[in-house]
Amino acid sequence: MFKLKPLIISLALATSFTSSVFAANVESNKNKLPEIGSAGVSVLSIEKERQIGSEMMRQIRATQPILNDPVLMEYINDLGNRMVRNAKDVNYSFEFFIIRNEELNAFAFFGGHIAIHSGLITTASTESELASVVAHEISHVTQRHLARRLESQNKSQPLTMAGMISGVLLTLINPSVGLAALSTTMAASQQASINYTRGNEQEADRVGITLLANSGFNPQGAPDFFAAMAEKYRYKSKPPAMLLTHPLPESRISDARIRAHNYSPRPLAPSLEFELAKARITARYEHNAKDNVINFQQTLDKQRYAVKAAAQYGLALSHYENKDYQTAINQLEALLSADKKNLFYADALTDAYIAVKAYDKAISMLAELNLLMPNNQVVTLNYANVLSEAEQYSKAEMLLQNFLVVSPKHFIANDLLTEIYRKQDKMALMHATKAEVYALLGAYPKAVDELQTGYNFVEDNPLLKKRMKGRILQLQEQQEKLKRL
Repeated sequence: MFKLKPLIISLALATSFTSSVFAANVESNKNKLPEIGSAGVSVLSIEKERQIGSEMMRQIRATQPILNDPVLMEYINDLGNRMVRNAKDVNYSFEFFIIRNEELNAFAFFGGHIAIHSGLITTASTESELASVVAHEISHVTQRHLARRLESQNKSQPLTMAGMISGVLLTLINPSVGLAALSTTMAASQQASINYTRGNEQEADRVGITLLANSGFNPQGAPDFFAAMAEKYRYKSKPPAMLLTHPLPESRISDARIRAHNYSPRPLAPSLEFELAKARITARYEHNAKDNVINFQQTLDKQRYAVKAAAQYGLALSHYENKDYQTAINQLEALLSADKKNLFYADALTDAYIAVKAYDKAISMLAELNLLMPNNQVVTLNYANVLSEAEQYSKAEMLLQNFLVVSPKHFIANDLLTEIYRKQDKMALMHATKAEVYALLGAYPKAVDELQTGYNFVEDNPLLKKRMKGRILQLQEQQEKLKRL
């Protein structure tokens, strides 16, 4: 949709910043060893790490197939933040997101950003298994492993260090490319760096399992998931991306089992939310609709489900994707009547109502939910969308404006508001909001162009003109900051 600079530019930003800071600190820090909690500060401050992470996130939005699905976004952030609340050394507001990719992978990068591939969610057998991966990535962030890896190489030449950081970050996202980049830049220090990475993994396992247990999950989820992955890919010539960046030797699985046994066993009932997330990914983003209808129906007939309602939800979504809207509506209405605040059901039912133009039903349902959950992203976005489809633009506009006061960087909300302004021929506001969409993708020149275009549509509104001028200056300053990172 947008012709934007590739993700490697953001890696180069981190590389450029790292080179200059590293060169200034090598002499003063060459005899220091990293310490837990403070390691990495001399090479990369927490504030700089936050800035780099924010810009990298913009580029990932522009280049990676992120699932901009409000229901799944809410689920994965709720899961992650349940553990962040129990973590130590938290220096950021964490952001969890899902990349649409069936390959198993997860990675963390600067500033508290954690990506989970959709295939990892559908592969995990229990929520504790999924949570164990998320806890592991949270631990990489809280222990500041990327910054500490710089410290471990503090006798290297700055150029070698810069190349290594670029390779490390690229490895997180695309292991096959990143590992090749690493091999050309690490030279004689390669073995020491690999050993340090293994130390990172061991530490993230230790901290992650503790975090898993303290957050109410089954600590056995970590070794169970490790063992399942190791067994599944034992004889595969091409292991998944996650095993390239997170190797799984037998010793690591054994260590995880020993650590997990230090905590009381916590057998948990299957999680409805987790099973609904799995069903949603399968029905909406994997395979084809006809096959999914057959598979979910067989799952129900043979009772091969962890939670029956989740299998019924998957079947209903599959019917929707197969354009059998009335069957989907009947099934989803039955599910929602038994669980009236379940946003998985409400979201899917809204889409089905829109498909048959039953706008009044959708508006009535969402108006009630909006009173119970004001500014909830799932409710607000669905409500605004159906109001827009029903041509109630002013109400939809007000709803999104209020939501963006609370969540100004919400990509979907800005994108939807842009479309609502366009439908009303509010060209100045449309261009201004489209500028925010571009800014969230790191395309600052395009964002400035949109604001300058929108400025020409402003007539008798001096306050809006001042706001647009001020925003242009902010975006230009942000672009200059990028050059200084």
